[in-house]
Amino acid sequence: MPAASGDVEPLHRALGLTDEEFGLVVGILGREPNHLELAMYAVMWSEHCSYKSSRVHLARLPNEGPGVLVGPGENAGVIDAGDGIAVAIRIESHNHPSAIEPHQGAATGVGGILRDIFTMGARPLALMDPLCFGPLDEPRQRWLFEGVVGGISAYGNAVGVPTVGGELTFDPAYRHNPLVNVLCLGALPTSRLVLGRASGPGNLVVLLGATTGRDGIGGVSVLASAGFEAEGRDTPPEDAKRPSVQVGDPYEEKRLIEACLELLDDGLVVGLQDLGGAGLACATSETAARGQVGMEVDLSAVPRREEQMAPWEVMTSESQERMLAVVTPPNWDAVTEVCARWEVRASVIGRVTEPAVVDGAPVGRLVVREHPGGQVVADVPATSLADDAPRYRRPMAPPGDLAERRAAGPEHLAPPADSGADLLALLADPSWVYRQYDHQLFLNTVAGPGADAALLRLAGPGLPPSRRAVAVTTDGNPRWCAIDPRAGTAMVVAEAVANLACVGARAVAVVDCCNFGNPEHPEVMWQLSEAIDGMAEACVALGLPVIGGNVSLYNESGGADIPPTPVIGALGLVERLERRPPGAGWSAGSTVVVVHPSGPVDPALAGSRWAVERHEVRTGTLPALDLAAHARVVDLIVELVGSGLAGGPELLDAVHDVSAGGLGVALAEMALTAGVGARLSGIRGHAGLFGESPSRVVVATTRPDELADRARRAGVGTTVLGEAGGDALVIEGLLALELAELDAAFSGAIPAAFGETG
Repeated sequence: MPAASGDVEPLHRALGLTDEEFGLVVGILGREPNHLELAMYAVMWSEHCSYKSSRVHLARLPNEGPGVLVGPGENAGVIDAGDGIAVAIRIESHNHPSAIEPHQGAATGVGGILRDIFTMGARPLALMDPLCFGPLDEPRQRWLFEGVVGGISAYGNAVGVPTVGGELTFDPAYRHNPLVNVLCLGALPTSRLVLGRASGPGNLVVLLGATTGRDGIGGVSVLASAGFEAEGRDTPPEDAKRPSVQVGDPYEEKRLIEACLELLDDGLVVGLQDLGGAGLACATSETAARGQVGMEVDLSAVPRREEQMAPWEVMTSESQERMLAVVTPPNWDAVTEVCARWEVRASVIGRVTEPAVVDGAPVGRLVVREHPGGQVVADVPATSLADDAPRYRRPMAPPGDLAERRAAGPEHLAPPADSGADLLALLADPSWVYRQYDHQLFLNTVAGPGADAALLRLAGPGLPPSRRAVAVTTDGNPRWCAIDPRAGTAMVVAEAVANLACVGARAVAVVDCCNFGNPEHPEVMWQLSEAIDGMAEACVALGLPVIGGNVSLYNESGGADIPPTPVIGALGLVERLERRPPGAGWSAGSTVVVVHPSGPVDPALAGSRWAVERHEVRTGTLPALDLAAHARVVDLIVELVGSGLAGGPELLDAVHDVSAGGLGVALAEMALTAGVGARLSGIRGHAGLFGESPSRVVVATTRPDELADRARRAGVGTTVLGEAGGDALVIEGLLALELAELDAAFSGAIPAAFGETG
């Protein structure tokens, strides 16, 4: 599209489309698009909606397996949990909106992920929030941190869904581009499962929920599909981008949840889709494309809260708390009755139409009119918006100094003069965050924030009775992935599976949130490709289908990309829940044992918190991960913990995986959880204390010989460290710290950043 003058940028470029993409649109339509059509292609072909830079790589992930009811491509992945119950899970990012307006950016991230779950027919049961910020000694980071935590708290608590866990990472690399990822888990009777697709020409297209305004217009193209130009500044250009941040209303969302679930229980809708990124343009085109039908939309029927909105604004607004339902005409009166009872607005805004047949295949068109029977203001093939965005194989290249960086690790660093001081510096209690959240809503939370994974009873309104339980965890490690995105991502998957094992759950599925920098940088695309291959290798080896995910690109500011940050959400099942898992707190007199793969443990310090945070060394070669050996370790832990959960013999008094911070942090956390010290030995130097070799779990037991025998028969190694007891953590030859010292460092780390003393 030519510019009107030499000084005016062509509209398609202003909307985020390249000249080549504009040419593709012209080819699809056989003519130049008008403003509305161009705006719809711009948002639907954005990185956030189309995954145009990542789809060719994501295709390498395994997504099929036993129990998978719904995989990638729908609003959420769904697994058959048994007893007539299915579990839905989804993870999303709201990084760029949260960098601009942290409270509303995070809050609407929660609202959007909830809708992804209940649009499948599932009641949302739990939220988790992996978060990354810059150092808290900077005022802007404290503002971002408080705003994000407050937004998650305000929305989740008000809508009535518990936040049961998450992760916190503080690193200078996220100073200008924080990461706000949100995971939601829900459950449904398998009979209530519904897909986001339209069907039945003549059926009504119904908009449910809030009115439509100008908030969020262009959010996916303006925010999530471009980097920030912040070079030489301390903040991104907030004023220019703030209009793209949506505004949420959790009370509207709560009514919408209940109304939608009742409509599904009563069999009153044949398809349901949330309105998130790209608004009506997305919901209408995706449901029509999935159902291979057409759709006609009447813009005058869309309830609005602002006057004189242009058609392109109505179709691309990302106003929150809205759903699109497909309803048969005979059911319309019943739908209005249910919605009136829940005080949810319901408006017929269009109809499903017959598709044309082109080359033997059905092709539905999305037709938009300003008024019933009035002029057509948009007419495009629905699949061209939903499925036909270009798929790029962008140039990839590893860092030019990759070999040198992997050869120059932290092994040259001198041992710390005081290992105890270094351990204290690595401790940080995340409870300041999760005290803001209600994690006991529904009273299903058996193990909540602070545990290795969250464990919840599989119970709720409308679910069949069951003694089963579900576990969920989110894990990411940019330190590992910055050194080796492939091996690091595999280690993250392995850690997630180990976390589930520590609460007795067998891992059954994975979702991922791939947070990366600018895909136009060859090194970033190499990082993404490597990370996906690492994820695929680990998931294949561990038998885990990837049933959904999200890709967040252009996480950069002033030309600086964030470290590769793939976040894994892992789902696990417990067959029978009669007791709580042991938790991380040991008892006085118990023997402390490390369960690990048979053979020597790789003491590599590369990628460890000690190397990165204490010495700013971000190079080296990661410790080796043997996935077959890892599977043996986690299978043993699941068996041992699961026996107690089901009401059987309890061999373990405590269990905690070894990950960030190494054995030192794991042992300190166990001592603090229990309020009981320990006297330990056999840890070889600072590398043994702070190294983060995978596949290790610390347990405590009063029957160490029986544990060793069980491990030996499972092909797993054990190392006895010593005995729990006393009021100090003593590790022979390395450190001796009173519990009071540990507690002061642990509980005071985050409050101290805000000037709080106790």
